[in-house]
Amino acid sequence: MNALSWIRGVNGSVGWVAPQWAASRMRQLFMTPRELPPREWELPLLERAERVTLRFGLAALRWGQGPTVLLMHGWEGRPTQFASLIEALVAAGYTAVALEGPAHGRSPGEEANVALFARAMLEAAAELPPLRAVIGHSMGGASAMLAIQMGLRTETLVSIAAPARILGVLRGFARYMRLPPRARSAFIRQVERHVGMRAASLDVAQYRLDMPGLIVHAEDDRFVLVRESELIHQAWLDSRLLRLSEGGHQRVLADPRVVDAVIALVTARHLPAPPSA
Repeated sequence: MNALSWIRGVNGSVGWVAPQWAASRMRQLFMTPRELPPREWELPLLERAERVTLRFGLAALRWGQGPTVLLMHGWEGRPTQFASLIEALVAAGYTAVALEGPAHGRSPGEEANVALFARAMLEAAAELPPLRAVIGHSMGGASAMLAIQMGLRTETLVSIAAPARILGVLRGFARYMRLPPRARSAFIRQVERHVGMRAASLDVAQYRLDMPGLIVHAEDDRFVLVRESELIHQAWLDSRLLRLSEGGHQRVLADPRVVDAVIALVTARHLPAPPSA
């Protein structure tokens, strides 16, 4: 029996008699990321990166010269997972700045959540030139959409494999970890207290997204179901939805169709106006 199976078994029994205790343990597990090393294919890009330390110790990697594009990875992710997108952005004449989210990489903290990621993007944007685009993957995409509600300014926005509703993420995690009903409710309340926001309010249906955008999702994504992209698209009038038949949750980042669509979105806003007749 592995550790995860053991935890789920304990939750299924202890969670009935000590729901607050079980909820607290799962809240800590849910908000504490593991540090996963980069894959071999990420190393060449990592070696060419310029390391940047922003205020409050927030870490980032930077490549290229030109208008700035800000990228935010997902849970337990890394900036270099955007390697194909970063290479294309630099070739197109942009500066790519990829954050290491709170409690990830060299950024400070032991725990993280969607609101902390969003605030990190706001802090980074305050030190960077005006943003041509923001690109977020998974929780980074959810955080980018939340950051817009908090005042983040960008000309375009890209959401890749992101959830539309944080409450659905919490409920899914609680069910997967076999928390009984009372412990599930306690888990969600404890997460809300730590985040400082109600989970039900972290729903794209309540957001205002009024910049041009791109939503990307693969139909075989097992971590964030593709129907989440439909909900985002319905709430975001000025968006294009790119659904791929395959690409999973991570491989989609390197799909040439995704790279082409992102570059088209980022550059289209700045093409010279056609001559008047």
